[in-house]
Amino acid sequence: MESEELESLIKLLDDPNQEVFSAIRLQLNKMGSDIIPTLELAWENSLDELFQTRVEQIIHDIHQNEIETQLKIWIQNGANDLFTAAYLIAKFQYPETSKEDIRNKIEQLKNDVWLEINEHLTALEKVKIINHIFFEVHGFNRSNSFQTSSQSNFINNTFEHKKGSPISLAIIYGIISQELGLPVMGVALPKNFILCYKNTPHISIDDDFKEDVLFYINPFNKGTVFGKKEIDYFIKQQKLEKKKAFFIPCSNRKTITVLLKNLIDFYLRNAENEKANDYIRLLDIIKKKD
Repeated sequence: MESEELESLIKLLDDPNQEVFSAIRLQLNKMGSDIIPTLELAWENSLDELFQTRVEQIIHDIHQNEIETQLKIWIQNGANDLFTAAYLIAKFQYPETSKEDIRNKIEQLKNDVWLEINEHLTALEKVKIINHIFFEVHGFNRSNSFQTSSQSNFINNTFEHKKGSPISLAIIYGIISQELGLPVMGVALPKNFILCYKNTPHISIDDDFKEDVLFYINPFNKGTVFGKKEIDYFIKQQKLEKKKAFFIPCSNRKTITVLLKNLIDFYLRNAENEKANDYIRLLDIIKKKD
């Protein structure tokens, strides 16, 4: 579309007729993110509250559509790249998030671990090295406000502040491990998402896992290693119904599902229903059967 046509459409956004706005909104949404700078400039140059609100709605629509499209592509590609999905969730909340910046920080972490690790080490020795690099050298730690703030669930904030929720720390720890070829996967333990080190070198992305766990890792407690007895104790302490899913590895797709559910629960508890509904749309894409 020519620039003059685009500007003509944008000027009509102050039309009080809802049907006119709906038609224009549909047309602008189809144009994608290329028109966002033009929309932002129009917003800055207007003092009309209705116009500004409508521009904000359209920018939000375009942004949501793009994230949804990228998540669908992620699923089509096998949903085995944990970094891409975690980045998209962060970008959904923070549109200016730089993928390159996060990628560089991950590469630095990976490189630091790679320099210390070798194939002759045992699984436990490898995890001890990751813990040393992750928590001592790079200074990652638990966020004590993760239940009262959504920010620590996003990997960009976790990298920036070096503090994260159980799920965000587990995701970054999992990304590093998986990209180094280690069979570390998530375990969907309620209230404290953890990781496990599988007994087989093959990292499966299927939902149908066998019970082949060597040990468990708790990134929210500086990578503490433990066994099934500790999970049994936790389940009893929290008065939870014992389920097989609390002991076995889950797919990266399931890990992202847990992340989205945590965010949805947070926004619903804080009566941010519109934001919760946005994440419900993303969750529906992740949960949809192929």
